[in-house]
Amino acid sequence: MKSLLIINAGSSSLKFAVFALPLTQDAPSIYRGQIDGIGANTQFVAKDVDGKVLLDTIIKSPEGTPLEEQQQLALDALLNWIEAQNIQLAAVGHRVLHGGEDYVAPVAITPEVLAKLETFIPLGPLHQPHNLRPIRALAKKYPSLPQVACFDTAFHRTQPWEAVTYPIPRKFTKEGVIRWGFHGSSYDYISRQLEGVLGKEKAHGAVVVAHMGNGASMSALRDLKCVATTMGFTAAEGMMMGTRCGTIDPAIVLYLMERHGYSAADVSRFLYKESGLLGVSGISQDMRTLESSDAPEAKEALKLFCYRAAREIGSLAMAAGGLDAVVFTGGIGENSQFVRNAVVDYLAWMGAKLDPELNKVRGKAHCVHTADSKVALAVIPTNEEWMIAHHTTTLLSLK
Repeated sequence: MKSLLIINAGSSSLKFAVFALPLTQDAPSIYRGQIDGIGANTQFVAKDVDGKVLLDTIIKSPEGTPLEEQQQLALDALLNWIEAQNIQLAAVGHRVLHGGEDYVAPVAITPEVLAKLETFIPLGPLHQPHNLRPIRALAKKYPSLPQVACFDTAFHRTQPWEAVTYPIPRKFTKEGVIRWGFHGSSYDYISRQLEGVLGKEKAHGAVVVAHMGNGASMSALRDLKCVATTMGFTAAEGMMMGTRCGTIDPAIVLYLMERHGYSAADVSRFLYKESGLLGVSGISQDMRTLESSDAPEAKEALKLFCYRAAREIGSLAMAAGGLDAVVFTGGIGENSQFVRNAVVDYLAWMGAKLDPELNKVRGKAHCVHTADSKVALAVIPTNEEWMIAHHTTTLLSLK
């Protein structure tokens, strides 16, 4: 069976999906899963199209094995499992953080392209190296297997100069210190669903898409193109997230360094791992856990998350020249009735009204606004893996 393998690799995890060819519109993956805890207790879980667990095992490695070798062991385990399912890979599509100025669309990977992508590592040191590692490993193991890179940054390259430029000396801007934006595959997918859910007129108007998950961002669309986004030079800017603080006064970092002796590593941990919902609540980064908690700290974390989300929508509405619709997606956006309701409550002054009964619907794309709402409100489940599979098959003309 000819199939596509889609890989999203991080430093301590590797998510994957397998799609059968030919790829049809929104076809579900025949297999999906992830390898978590790489560098600690590495767990490999694989599921079929119905969500049935086919494999749940621990990948063992000798104590003291370097992280890069453990990452290779994880990839080898995945490829061996795929071969055992009698899957014939036609190509592999990769989620890659950074395409820089050079790549504004998916690209077939060649040695020259890979070398260029490695030059973007300084722009995304926490993600880019790990995104590229499986590409190199697959090229070595299967030299003739086509691979495609799909970039988180590509969707946002339509932003105007004033939306991407920071008020800093131009020499740093020229180095690439600009607002790149991320979650591109998700926004790409959602933008293609808007007409079917909102209707053509509103879909091509001023739309804010809220991708809310453990990592969260928003983008303002006009005529289905990005005109502004909340994430910036890195994925730490913008919204409050699961463990990331989002936008804060940059002098807080100076305070931590001068007052508490924080090193660069300490600051990175503070910004990426200790803040957000986890930091404010002191309980969890998981929205479900916080919603079910009676602790005042949990309630405060939820209130802050929704307040800051609504403030971002107000800012993006300016960039888009109005607000015709707000679309919720991502794990939180798709599943949390509480968050959607609380965020829309903050938008009541703009005439946004949520229908409580429609807001209960889950698992499908649908509108959740009342008949007299001045702003269309919708929930659209995202499908980043399918989007990458679509680009891979289109670029390579696979059938």
